[in-house]
Amino acid sequence: MLVEAGWTYRLPAREERRYRDRVADLPEDIQAIGWKAQVRLCQRFRRLSATGKPQPKVNTAIARELVGFAWDIARRVQPVVAV
Repeated sequence: MLVEAGWTYRLPAREERRYRDRVADLPEDIQAIGWKAQVRLCQRFRRLSATGKPQPKVNTAIARELVGFAWDIARRVQPVVAV
């Protein structure tokens, strides 16, 4: 799933209305991490692609970094217990 998600970072980072609506209810620090991930991963995808690396290898590198951002968000959010 992470490798598939990595393909979305081949396009430039944009803060569209859909994105702002989706993150509006999240805490500010989580929004900041998400936007930082968006910008960094899009730049990294372009940079690695420009060096001539094979696309599957670039995508796997992006997926690996995406895990780091997901981990950072997960450790800041308190788990919700279902009743």
